[in-house]
Amino acid sequence: MKRVLFVCLGNICRSPAAHGISEFLITQHGLGNEVCVDSAGTANYQVGRPADARMQLAAGKRGYALKTFAKQLTPAMVAAHDLVIAMDRENYRDIFSIASGEPTHIRMLSDYLDESWPRNVPDPYYGGHDGFDDVLDMLEAACPAILLEALGRPLS
Repeated sequence: MKRVLFVCLGNICRSPAAHGISEFLITQHGLGNEVCVDSAGTANYQVGRPADARMQLAAGKRGYALKTFAKQLTPAMVAAHDLVIAMDRENYRDIFSIASGEPTHIRMLSDYLDESWPRNVPDPYYGGHDGFDDVLDMLEAACPAILLEALGRPLS
């Protein structure tokens, strides 16, 4: 079983959305016995809270259920996953500072997108509703490629 972990700052907007989109794809393609996903945040101030209501609403309109509760990233979580996906450069740096050893399985989400997309997945928390849709657009574009890398083969 391959394990993918999505990481953002508070684990209430971007990473739970990536988690939900990926779970949808896993179910849609019957991959539940081959890959599993999780999400976490580098900060601890949202621990135990559900995904932001605005992100839940935007994701729900596209058919995604965000069922997670925020948790903080630990070194053990980084070590337990085959692929760790950071939403932005700050999260990327924070993951490395939290991880033990010299992990080689940490990537930026934008590594799975072409140059037409921003390098960082913008944090929609302090913006308007359009920001949540923009984030979902990025995640929908990247998540299939992330699962493809985790599985080592195309989604069928």
